[in-house]
Amino acid sequence: MDLLKELEWRGLLYDKTEGLEEILASGPATGYIGFDPTASSLHVGSLIPIMGMARMQRAGHRPIALVGGGTGLIGDPSGKSQERQLLTPERVEENKVGVRRQLSRFLEFSDSPSGALMLDNAEWLQGCGLIDFLRDVGKHFSINAMLAKESVKRRLEQDQGISFAEFSYSLLQAYDFLMLSQRWGCRLQMGGSDQWGNITAGIDLIRRIGQERAAGLVFPLVVSSSGVKFGKTEEGNVWLDSERTSPFRFYQFWLNSDDRDAITYLKYFTWLGQEEIAQLESAQASAPQEREAQRRLAREITGMVHGETETDNAVKATRVLFGGEVQGLRASQVEEIFSDVPSSDLPASRLEGEGASLTDLLAESGLVKSKGEARRLIQGGGANLNNVRVKDTGRKVDREDCIDGRFLIMRKGGKSYHLLRILD
Repeated sequence: MDLLKELEWRGLLYDKTEGLEEILASGPATGYIGFDPTASSLHVGSLIPIMGMARMQRAGHRPIALVGGGTGLIGDPSGKSQERQLLTPERVEENKVGVRRQLSRFLEFSDSPSGALMLDNAEWLQGCGLIDFLRDVGKHFSINAMLAKESVKRRLEQDQGISFAEFSYSLLQAYDFLMLSQRWGCRLQMGGSDQWGNITAGIDLIRRIGQERAAGLVFPLVVSSSGVKFGKTEEGNVWLDSERTSPFRFYQFWLNSDDRDAITYLKYFTWLGQEEIAQLESAQASAPQEREAQRRLAREITGMVHGETETDNAVKATRVLFGGEVQGLRASQVEEIFSDVPSSDLPASRLEGEGASLTDLLAESGLVKSKGEARRLIQGGGANLNNVRVKDTGRKVDREDCIDGRFLIMRKGGKSYHLLRILD
């Protein structure tokens, strides 16, 4: 794989510095991307840089994931309207464990020439004295140039301004690049386009102090066609950690991608090649209602992040939403799948003996206005219990019908659901 050609056809090469081609062509190169350990999980907004490192490794180069155990205690002002909350060293350590676990799904960490490394800039930053840092690093930076940075100008125009700690962030990141260059032969830094200023500052510092040639490469910042920041939903971030965002919700996020974004996301976030993506693009153009591109997108990315078993479960759960079989579902899955539909509680005692009348339950739930309407719905073939059509107006419901002993799913027509929660 030619890394630059791969990134270019996928639309991921936003900008690069001079000399990058020569560095990559001179043999296996080492490049890095920084991650702020602000949480124990990365989110889908981190997938562009993660896949960038993975593509770099597949092209035969060595990626370094640099966790900001030092800079994470301060925070990068790039793209931020206010200063981040400071992290404790203990929280940073906890977060690093989670980040390493997630990166391991994409990268091979080993001692081979292209084996990935995970490093922490606290290793050199926390032992660096202020006087030494100002003398050896600070003297190479112009205040005028730092004030001209877009992230700094934007904050200075606002009432809260910017602290000296955040103002110094670009110096610390530049020093990271210098240390990685000197200790690990790292000559490339990658990141989002908002990191361009920080990356070029590091390149300049390496040139002035180390006399080495270094390069930078930035990816585009992803914004959906509707103008919404990528990875954000009404519930907040879409996390890679299954405890924060379940595999089902994760799958749904990609499945619900806008038609205008699906092909772009297939290029950005999957390993599918040009020919296969072109076929999906053609299928989308001829039959957009089938959402074949979105279904492939959701399966590919969920599989990478959560594995095939969880992906299969997410696919099955999605089918349930459209009338698929519910047999074998766990109560926790039912609760999640139908978390957004109307629900009510039903005492388990109602299901004892002969059981409860489905006609009564339909009317009581509000799916229909009366028992008479419930009977007509059943007679017309529009009533479903646990996604199975009911044709008998005298149908009784008992504990044997309950999913995992805890839920009943009633449906009117194709999309009107009501979830009954069984209370013992």
